[in-house]
This record gives sequence, C-alpha cells and structure tokens, in this order.
Amino acid sequence: MPAMKVAGNLFLIGLMGAGKTTVGKILARRLHWPFYDSDHEIEARTGVKIPTIFEIEGEVGFRNREVETISDLVSMSNIVLATGGGAVLRQENRDALKRNGTIIYLRAHVDDLYERTKHDRNRPLLQTDNPKARLQALFEQRDPIYRELADVVIDTSRQSVNSLVAQLERKLQAHFQQQQTKNDATT
Repeated sequence: MPAMKVAGNLFLIGLMGAGKTTVGKILARRLHWPFYDSDHEIEARTGVKIPTIFEIEGEVGFRNREVETISDLVSMSNIVLATGGGAVLRQENRDALKRNGTIIYLRAHVDDLYERTKHDRNRPLLQTDNPKARLQALFEQRDPIYRELADVVIDTSRQSVNSLVAQLERKLQAHFQQQQTKNDATT
C-alpha cells in the first residue's frame, strides 16, 4: 500500500474493546508518528490504574483528569491518539478533538465488544452483574455521539487487524482527498 498522505492528528474514538489502542499503534507505526492512549497517559500521570482512580475519585474525578490529559495531548502535532470510550461525554473533549485533528470512530457490535472485554478487570464500568447489558446501554448512549463527531466511521467487527487497518487507510485517503477537493473549490 502506498504511503498515506495525512495532515494533522488522528484521533480514535469508540467503546472499550473496539480496538482503538491496537489499531492506533499500527497506524502510528505506519505513519512514523507517536502513539498515545489517553487512559495510559492518565495512569502514567497519576501513578495508579484507572480502577483505583474510579474507586477514590469516582467517575467524575476520572473524567476531570481525562479532560486535562486530552487537552494536553491534542495540542501536539502529528500524533495518533486512542481516547477512552467515555471521553466524548464531555463537551470540552469533543470540541478539542474536532478542532485539532481527524476523528475516526471504530465501531463494533456489542457481542464483539463483550467477547473482547469480558475477562478484563481493568474496566471499572464493566464490573457489574451483567457486563454485556452494560455494554449495550453504553453503546445506545454513545453511538449517536460517536457518529456525529466522526470524520470517518469503520466497523471493526469480524475482520483481522491488518485488513481493518488497510481498509481504514483507504477510507482516510478518500477523506483527505475529499477535504482537499473542498478546499480547492473554496479558494
């Protein structure tokens, strides 16, 4: 595949288990850009795991830390950033992402998300009696927000990571060509 011509940052959004970190790392490597995961950055800054932050500060405290971290990260140039699944719940994050890069929604079916996350104890929102029902509720709440925010939407279900990244690269290339055509038409 020829090298992608990408301008600005790439931000990955979607529910937990959609593949943001996995896809983001591969995309960053192919672009020779640094990769960041906002959840990992929060853990590095606080010195504790996210479940501990939730336990001590609650979800509100975690979301406040997330706003600060995303604000710092989006001010960088030529990065790939995987955001936490709930980052889009805060208007400040939505605005910061929209202003500073191209937003990619990695969309997956709830069954696939459940299969990918069911044994992960590092996801505080899924520590319930029925994590699949919780994922369904999160999907119903957040999918419209993700769709509205995204410049590019790609389904991550039932395909290999390599074919997913190749498909995403084609979609991004088409998106950037369309943006360039729009820019040329207005100048």
